[in-house]
Amino acid sequence: MKLWEGGFHKEPARVTNDFNSSVSFDSRMAEEDIEGSIAHAKMLGECGVLAPEEAERICAGLHGILQDLKSGKLQIDPEAEDIHTFVEEKLTARLGDTGRRLHTARSRNDQVAADLRMYLKKECKEILQLLKGMVQVLCKRALETKDAVMPGYTHLQRAQPVTFGHHMLAYAEMFLRDMDRFRSAGKRMDFCPLGACALAGTTYPINRERTAELLGFSGGPVRNSVDAVSDRDFCLELASCISICMMHLSRFSEEIVLWCSWEFRFVKLDDAYSTGSSIMPQKKNPDIAELVRGKAGRAYGDMISLFTMMKGLPLAYDKDMQEDKEAIFDAVDTLKICLSAFTPMVATMKILRDSMRAAASEGFLNATDCADYLVGKGLPFRTAYRITGDLVGYCTEHRLTLETLPLEVYQEHCNQFGPDIYEAVSLDHCVSGRSIPGGPAPQNVEAEAGEILKSIGP
Repeated sequence: MKLWEGGFHKEPARVTNDFNSSVSFDSRMAEEDIEGSIAHAKMLGECGVLAPEEAERICAGLHGILQDLKSGKLQIDPEAEDIHTFVEEKLTARLGDTGRRLHTARSRNDQVAADLRMYLKKECKEILQLLKGMVQVLCKRALETKDAVMPGYTHLQRAQPVTFGHHMLAYAEMFLRDMDRFRSAGKRMDFCPLGACALAGTTYPINRERTAELLGFSGGPVRNSVDAVSDRDFCLELASCISICMMHLSRFSEEIVLWCSWEFRFVKLDDAYSTGSSIMPQKKNPDIAELVRGKAGRAYGDMISLFTMMKGLPLAYDKDMQEDKEAIFDAVDTLKICLSAFTPMVATMKILRDSMRAAASEGFLNATDCADYLVGKGLPFRTAYRITGDLVGYCTEHRLTLETLPLEVYQEHCNQFGPDIYEAVSLDHCVSGRSIPGGPAPQNVEAEAGEILKSIGP
């Protein structure tokens, strides 16, 4: 029997059952469903809606089902309509009419909304731990490479010298913002919809605050019963947070793919976190980074599916909303597996300092510093900019750099140049001189990494 078959006189077609069933994916919320049912039964017993001994029997029966599922003694029936039906049927099989009392003052509408919030709250916590691990690795790599000079880029063109450590902390800051977004999303989903029933609440004298308390919903009950069962903002927001985080991972992946190519040779991936070619033995492919980059599109697809599914729905619950779970579950799973693979890849990759410094030595990354040198001698910046541009043109024509350009040539272009120009345009000086807050100076990298590690805790 379906829970809803009482008013029907004809069995549903097989295709209707198969198409309508959600147990294949909502079964991952079995523990949350049972926990919610235990809290509901306990509350009903405390309010006198159920006899205390009935509530106790129901709670004990639900605990038994949960233990049997965890031990493998009980398997979820793939023919069940959904996880709620499966649990209630098993409880009724064990307790008879007492089990049938569990659904008093409850609907599957508020039940599934509660299950999903509880499940995603746990997932948010797991994601936060994974992100914390990523940030810790980035800070560690930053401290190791606080003085490793590399080219900084704009438009993917060499621009100014920075350090690899400074670059790593740019991603750490992105993931810190992601952590803040997940915490904020978790806070907004921390309200209990139970007691809203189908959409209009119930005439039973229940205690919604007590149910919320038993289930650890710090925000208490959802205030409006219609909103309680029709809201999926918490799924949309979580999917958005995941998409932004996946975008950060995808950008990082793109750089790693570039860096480990022969054209860059800035990093070398550990053998344990890369793969080879079936016909080209010299190849070492950054497959993890490439897959993460690709999976960002998958997460975006999940987010768009959720927004599209919700955009035209009238209040309150509609069957369309069954589509929320596969999309948000997939988005969560995608981010978690990407972080689980990406973090150790970053932790173990070798930083090729010499290659990065050689790249920074080319491309006139110290041209701005040369112009700033002349500004320090009293020239307007635009005048200094033009003179430096002429020097860069001369160096390009004669295959020189600003560090190897003879002093007499400097002075031919401007008599303000002195022997100290060579210190001013040295890469180490260019980096260490940018010591204002947020700059790439090694002491800044060390301080920023320390502040981040302190803020996220051990």
